[in-house]
Amino acid sequence: MTVGPLSARMATLCDEILARVGPEAAGQVEHVRDRLAEPLRIAIAGRLKAGKSTLVNALIGRRVAPTAAGECTRVVTRFRYGPADRVDVVCRDGQRRSLPLGDDGMIPQRLGVPAGRVAYVDVTLTSEKLRGLTVVDTPGLASTDTGLSARAAAELGEAHKPDPTAPFDAAIDADSASEVAAAEAVAYVFTQAVRADDVQALEAFRSASARLASSPINALGVFGKVDTLVGGAADPWPVAGPLAEQQAALLARTVSEVIPVVGLLAETGEAGRLTAADCAALRQLSTVPADQLRVLLASVDLFRTRPAPLDAARRERLLELLDLYGIGFCLAQLAAEPSLSSGELVRRLVQASGFPRLQRTLEQTLRWRADAIKAGWALARLERIAGHTGDLRDRETLRAATERLLREPAYHRLRLLEVAQRVATGAVPLPVAWERELTRLATSDDARWILRLPHAGPDELAAAAVEAAGRWRVYAVAGAAPAQSRVAQVAHRGFHLLAQAIRAQAAAPPATEEVTRPAAAEEATRPADAPAAPPGHDEAWWREQATEAGR
Repeated sequence: MTVGPLSARMATLCDEILARVGPEAAGQVEHVRDRLAEPLRIAIAGRLKAGKSTLVNALIGRRVAPTAAGECTRVVTRFRYGPADRVDVVCRDGQRRSLPLGDDGMIPQRLGVPAGRVAYVDVTLTSEKLRGLTVVDTPGLASTDTGLSARAAAELGEAHKPDPTAPFDAAIDADSASEVAAAEAVAYVFTQAVRADDVQALEAFRSASARLASSPINALGVFGKVDTLVGGAADPWPVAGPLAEQQAALLARTVSEVIPVVGLLAETGEAGRLTAADCAALRQLSTVPADQLRVLLASVDLFRTRPAPLDAARRERLLELLDLYGIGFCLAQLAAEPSLSSGELVRRLVQASGFPRLQRTLEQTLRWRADAIKAGWALARLERIAGHTGDLRDRETLRAATERLLREPAYHRLRLLEVAQRVATGAVPLPVAWERELTRLATSDDARWILRLPHAGPDELAAAAVEAAGRWRVYAVAGAAPAQSRVAQVAHRGFHLLAQAIRAQAAAPPATEEVTRPAAAEEATRPADAPAAPPGHDEAWWREQATEAGR
């Protein structure tokens, strides 16, 4: 993985610190430095049976994480890229026990070690999708098993004392917490209604993340299993879209957005589970008269028992891969285009799952911010080490180094991320338009996207950045509360640095510009071929543009 400039400078700082601190602090700093070279780490969290493991399999592109309850679903599991497929059970005492993948290609249900002794399961896979992203699957929250709840709370970095009245609150499993609290981002999976303890779980993740906490900056919600909202094979998207928007409003201070997904279809399509034989079975079923199909697809029991040209085993496999909505969708596609290829059918199936929107969001809100997110995480860890070390000289060395780093213009991005996180979570209230502008400034270095001037030239962009800096400066000194004033001063300097960067880039020799802004911000008008359903991130951006243009 290519290390970004902020992370590279942070790694250099770690090397400088290592030569000046004692062995205890040095070991912790070395861990921070090594993490900077790793891919962005995202934790998948949520309640039991919310569909976390199914989503993990879709992200990985292989069905490796078991979705049925078992020993391996009771512990933290980390999926990362490696030269060979390998499963290591890492115990609390540091010992590692290697296991082969099962005959079905999945992690074995039995780990050979009591779950209470397991710190985490380390899975390396040759999946190309893991080259730039490490995925951490967590135990479910709100378990009746107190040990499991403890590990889940620890996975989220819960740092306060146990509360016996809380559904998932428990003592920290230090080994699991040290592994998983290092995640730079979180995707929280839930189904249907958001509960109070769903919000509490996200708050627990925030408390563990220090400078770059879980917030709309680096957290998103995944509304899974939307196909269960309606009965039979009916289309769930007319219900799922508005419900996801309501949930997003409820979690506005915690996640950037809520993305509805049919996890089963995403897993089946992305993991290549739908075989040629399965497609042939669907083609055979598509020849059944429409009125008979409606009865077949009315319920799972009817699909299993009503007369049809498929045997019981084949029907059961289609239910396992697609459930009724997926089966109905495939049959409708084949009825409309009998010659449709198997590959095209799978592609449409993935589109119907809503998973491409989640992939785009990960690219747009996490990967292209990865350098700043990782550098911010590393800085928070160094500050935490300084706060906990008992050696006064090491403490002063660490604090002096981090303060010196933050004075560098490039690292003002971390100040911006910090204040943007505080504003996004509601800790420091700002007008909505100002909050959005601050978030854009903190999370991108593309001036056209930040300033909402997609076609502007360097002179216009520089002038707009200076004007924005002036507005924030006036806000800081006239009428803002102390906390708002501190945020405004950081934004003021950020826009001045942006203006300087625009002028410097304009004066530099022509070079191929790498686009770093979200793909949805390419243009300020919606393209004619933009997807209409399921609801997509692009549409949300177009709506935002229309709203802002009307102000």
